[in-house]
Amino acid sequence: MKTILAIIAAVIVALWGIWDYGFCRIYVNPGELAVITAKEGKPLPEGQMLAKPGEKGIQEDVLSPGRHFRNPYAFSVAMHDMKIIPPGKIGVVTSKVGTALPPGEFLANKGQKGILREPLGPGTYALNPYAYSVEIIDATSIPIGYVGVITSLSGKPAPEGAFAKTGEKGVMQEILQPGLYYINPKAYKVDTIEIGANQISLSGQGAGTVVTKTAMIGENAAMQDIQSRTLANQAAQRSDYINKANGETKTAGAKEKKTGAVPEFTLNQHLEFPSRDGFKILLDMTVEFELLPQKVAGIYRDYGDMPAVVDKILMPQILSASRLKGSAYKATDFIIGEGREKFQGDLRTELHNALASKNIEIHDTLIRFVNVPETILEPLQMASIAVEQDHTNREKQTTEKKKAELNTETQLIDQRTAEVDQETSKIKAETKAQKEKEVAEIAAEMTRQIAVISRETAEIRASRDIVLGQANADATKLVGGEKAKGLELKVKALGGANAYTRAQVAESLNPNLKIRVLHSGQGTLWTDGKFSHGEAALIQKSQPGK
Repeated sequence: MKTILAIIAAVIVALWGIWDYGFCRIYVNPGELAVITAKEGKPLPEGQMLAKPGEKGIQEDVLSPGRHFRNPYAFSVAMHDMKIIPPGKIGVVTSKVGTALPPGEFLANKGQKGILREPLGPGTYALNPYAYSVEIIDATSIPIGYVGVITSLSGKPAPEGAFAKTGEKGVMQEILQPGLYYINPKAYKVDTIEIGANQISLSGQGAGTVVTKTAMIGENAAMQDIQSRTLANQAAQRSDYINKANGETKTAGAKEKKTGAVPEFTLNQHLEFPSRDGFKILLDMTVEFELLPQKVAGIYRDYGDMPAVVDKILMPQILSASRLKGSAYKATDFIIGEGREKFQGDLRTELHNALASKNIEIHDTLIRFVNVPETILEPLQMASIAVEQDHTNREKQTTEKKKAELNTETQLIDQRTAEVDQETSKIKAETKAQKEKEVAEIAAEMTRQIAVISRETAEIRASRDIVLGQANADATKLVGGEKAKGLELKVKALGGANAYTRAQVAESLNPNLKIRVLHSGQGTLWTDGKFSHGEAALIQKSQPGK
């Protein structure tokens, strides 16, 4: 019985595995998600779009890539692509599910229905397409040479003249430095404002052109596109204000040329004022100014974008200061260089003092051209030309004089050079002779020293020879004396000099010499010879064998 139950259990398990793996298995590919629809369960509450576990309908939760198991009779499956946010982009998410927003709010937090406050950065997201919609747009890019001024679009209004804090609506004090930011444009508006040196070029007869800082676009191609679109949006936003300021209705004004060009916009303003002597003066002038980065947010809050700053602050001050200062000068002062330079300096000081309190820095003012009436211009020009011609002639005379002085100085230099060369040669010759003299003196001294040493050596050798000769003589004398004493003793021992002589003779005879004495009677040598007893003994001794 137990065996049968075990077999039945094994069959059931096997059939269940085949059913589950063969019919209930769902495989979700990478980059996809699966939306599940429950065919049975509790009905959805009123106003609820997506079902939670145990409820009938499209499920709020989705299946991520991988292997999953669902009963095909209880659930249906639909595959969808995941939402991909490319680099340099953000995703603004609108939630279709959740609780309703409070009155006056248009940004939603997690669990609320509406535009979500937090955007999606670059990446891949498994979002239920029935629950969320995603709008992919450019991230906020601040080019080099600009800052971003942030305006919060939601919350209660900030106090008048104050920066908006967290949760308040209005311009915020914090600014964005150059870079890429993932900011929800539905929650915050970012305006790019030029910093650094900018110029206003005014004409006495035409419009005033504001040339702002050259846009420094990054090298990355994607960043170039984003930054170019940012600056294009900036120009488009400025067009309406510029058109209204110029009294135009068409969309024109602010413009930027190709990528990296200098953006500029034109305001219909010109510079005209009367001189002290009643002549109309028209000036072409350039004013260089700068918006300090730490003050840009306050300037934008109080006055608006760059065209508004120029139109509301800079242009009125420039026109007012020019007329105020210019009316104190005569028409001739604007023609003569000294008068124009003084006016230029006074104008710069006036503008600097007036705009410093508005957080705008004036760097320089440059008068490019002055248009004065011909009735006073021509005589002044002729007089000025005559003065300049006189100056030119004087300068020519001075130049010729300087040339003559230069020629004289050149000849003096050549003469002095020759003298120096001659003096140098003389010094070289004297130095060479002195060196040769010193060498000869040294050689002579060496020769003398060698001779002295040689003489002393010879004297030492002579003394040595004398001493050695005396020593040899003394030695010879002593040896000879001792030999003489020995001979004297030998002579005395042999009985006299004759005996010694005969003994010497005998010793010098050949040892093999044989002497025989034959006795022949009286009268013979043996009997008649008169030998002493010693001589006879010697004779006998000298005869071997006897």
